[in-house]
Amino acid sequence: MPPKKRNSGTTQSKGLKPSTESAPPDKKESPELSLKKHRDKDAEFVTLCKSLHVTDLVCDRAWTLWKNVQESMDEVTDSQKRLWGACLFVIETDMDVACFTLTQVLKAVSLNVKQFMALVRKLDVNMDTISTKVNSALTRLEKKYDVTLALYQRFEKTCKKIFALVSDGKEREIMRSCWTMFLLAKGRVLQMEDDLVISFQLLLCTLELFIKRCPPDLLQPLYKSAISKVQSPPTRASRRNQSKAKSRPPEPEVDVQLLETLCKENECNAEEVKNVYQTSFSAFLDSLDLSRSQDFPQVNDFDQQYEEHYLKSRDIDGRLFFDGDETVLVPKVEISQVERTPKKNLPDEDTALIPPQTPIRAAMTSIQQLRGDLISTGDQPSTNLATYFKNCTVDPTQDVVKRLETLGQTFSQRFGQAVGPRCVILGKQRFTLGVRLYYKVMEAMLESSHDLYSSKLLNDSTFHTSLLACALEVVMATYGGYSHGGGGGDTAETDVCFPWILDVFSLAAFDFYKVIESFIKADPTLSKDIVKHLETCENLIMERIAWRTGSPLFELLKQEHEGGAAEQVETPASFSQPLQHNHTAADLYLSPMRPGLRVLPHESTATASSQASSQAPAQPASQTPRHRKSNSLSLFYKKLYRLAYTRLKMLCSYLLSSHPELEPIIWTLFQHTLQHEYELMRDRHLDQLMMSAMYAICKVKSVDLRFKTIVTAYKNMPNTNQETFKHVLITEGHYDSIIVFYNQVFMQRLKTNILQYASTRPPTLSPIPQIPRSPYKFPNSPLRVPGSNNVYISPLKSPRMSPGIMTPRTRMLVSIGESFGLSGRFQKINQMVNSSSCKRALDLGPSPKPLKRLRFDGDGQDEADGSKSGGDSTLIQKLAEMSK
Repeated sequence: MPPKKRNSGTTQSKGLKPSTESAPPDKKESPELSLKKHRDKDAEFVTLCKSLHVTDLVCDRAWTLWKNVQESMDEVTDSQKRLWGACLFVIETDMDVACFTLTQVLKAVSLNVKQFMALVRKLDVNMDTISTKVNSALTRLEKKYDVTLALYQRFEKTCKKIFALVSDGKEREIMRSCWTMFLLAKGRVLQMEDDLVISFQLLLCTLELFIKRCPPDLLQPLYKSAISKVQSPPTRASRRNQSKAKSRPPEPEVDVQLLETLCKENECNAEEVKNVYQTSFSAFLDSLDLSRSQDFPQVNDFDQQYEEHYLKSRDIDGRLFFDGDETVLVPKVEISQVERTPKKNLPDEDTALIPPQTPIRAAMTSIQQLRGDLISTGDQPSTNLATYFKNCTVDPTQDVVKRLETLGQTFSQRFGQAVGPRCVILGKQRFTLGVRLYYKVMEAMLESSHDLYSSKLLNDSTFHTSLLACALEVVMATYGGYSHGGGGGDTAETDVCFPWILDVFSLAAFDFYKVIESFIKADPTLSKDIVKHLETCENLIMERIAWRTGSPLFELLKQEHEGGAAEQVETPASFSQPLQHNHTAADLYLSPMRPGLRVLPHESTATASSQASSQAPAQPASQTPRHRKSNSLSLFYKKLYRLAYTRLKMLCSYLLSSHPELEPIIWTLFQHTLQHEYELMRDRHLDQLMMSAMYAICKVKSVDLRFKTIVTAYKNMPNTNQETFKHVLITEGHYDSIIVFYNQVFMQRLKTNILQYASTRPPTLSPIPQIPRSPYKFPNSPLRVPGSNNVYISPLKSPRMSPGIMTPRTRMLVSIGESFGLSGRFQKINQMVNSSSCKRALDLGPSPKPLKRLRFDGDGQDEADGSKSGGDSTLIQKLAEMSK
């Protein structure tokens, strides 16, 4: 949709809030639909509009949208009424008027949530007219639906363990009251109703209240025994009487044993739930005047209040989950249709299955794993880390403490603003976990690097802030923040997903990127999901966040280009060489201040940092003084090129499979733009340049490929957002579509270069970058032992007692070779490996293929080359003898 049409709807509704009291954009217009004004429209469409209480303006715009839908579709496969409902939803959302809720339109067109979401997006696939505002609303609604569905499924399962079945169905009434009260509590306490973990903790608080006020004959034995030890009612009444003189009502009494039982059964941390109860749930009870009453809560007490909240939010009526309404049901998938991991046939007694990994179970397991990994880490630096601090030229201890205090206050306050005003204490808890992880990873970095520049690094404020931000990002992601912001829309202020943490700490994305790889290498206990999340964060930084105005990246690029051709960020000649991962945090944060110390050459093997630094001062003496090269910028561009080519290759596979010769030409133009016209990336996205380069080359090569076709294929790529091609910077403060960007900006800047590809002497093609596997798989990827086919080793991790990650079927933790011995034995192994390398050198001549050192610290990603020799067999035999 053209920007003017999208902006017009937004402008007219400026200042309106989504509530039932919101007035139509045109105050002169009657809120009632006038049938006389719509005689030109289909009668059934007008009837649908009238049933949804839309205004005349919404009706007109939805009808116009529908006519465009008809023209753009070759064949209308869905019923007209359903498409009408989708058009009405799009217009209502774009105009930000309160005509109907999502549930009301779902019932009107007889679709469930998932079907309706797919239908609305189908309009976008065919027309490209869905605004970023509508897309953002769809994403928010879909996430809220998924969270509520997961919560209800766990609620239903938990209630079966709590309440006993009785003939009169009394337990169903209790469950309905409990679920409705929870929905109201979630809406009142949280600004982010899609926060799965805090919502689940609120659900446990609600269940605790109902269990302890429930008649004992309606409870299962486990909870009946837990509630029997609660203080007797007279004592509670006495406390109420004593508090009448006080200005505020007493906080409701928490049954600690009952709450701990609930948490244990649901694998949830009891301390966190207690804090949610005391800081948020108790205040909610006070607002309902339930904290001072011992009466059993009735659904009528809060049903009307939830109705008002639901109408104000204009989305899904959560009570329908309890009713099993078709609008919130999901299609059931037969077990036989689910793809399973191949497995061998096992005896019947060994076929016990691991509990299914539901969203809540996955979240609770991840949190339990994180807390288990940090159980031995304190809130203060360890003795070893404190020694590192004291050995610095300037002891950074006081600065570290002051920085943590300041950033801690900032973090908890911003967390409360985003999640809910009474959730500040939860923000403090997560910050404490982040501090523990921050200290743990910092110590691991220092132990593994032995860098002579550690003193400078530990006194670098940017390094500390980046490391803390990365630790907190891990914590936030563990608690459910895996999705990424940046799509625009109304949820930006309440989205704590990346890059929220950068804004909280006023941290440049380019500085944050420097710590990601070192962080992952330093902590091999990170789960695969967290490693993948951090890798996604790194990609987001390279794609767009690091290219925002004010980023230090532009200053570095300016300095590099002023240094001359020899100082270019990354030459195409190096594309065919593998990407090295032997740099440290100091290499990136202190570069280019460290004299002469650069990323190690590709042809050299990894050596100790002390050796590199001892040789460094001699290099500049024999060279003409010039601007020192930035290691951080060099590595950034190496990764950027590989990411750019990976995405281009994928898009070419979608669109140009019949023209494979165009891919290297498009890549040459794309790479040239990133290297020499990097200003085009300012406040833009990497994929915008990619699509423009593809269109330009196809144009000069007379290949019929329309921009609409490129955009349609682009939507099918992973991690894409429609804002990338609909909201592109043209000039300062002015945005338009990708086509306008190509015509007015890209083509104007690169016209001469583009036309060269149509001549008989086109530019030399850029080499294709070598695309390795992800550099972040080494902490969890087993490495094959040389000379063997089926023996692998991986870094030893601390055993965790979570049932969700036990060895399948047996639920026993198995560790082979855990008691191998002290570090002296590992040194002997390395000596044997080195001696084997020397022997191979004598046998194979001056250019032997070295046998790689065994690595037990997870610091590298080397894999054995698979070659077999007598030396390898002897080595394995000696290893076996040592382990006896």
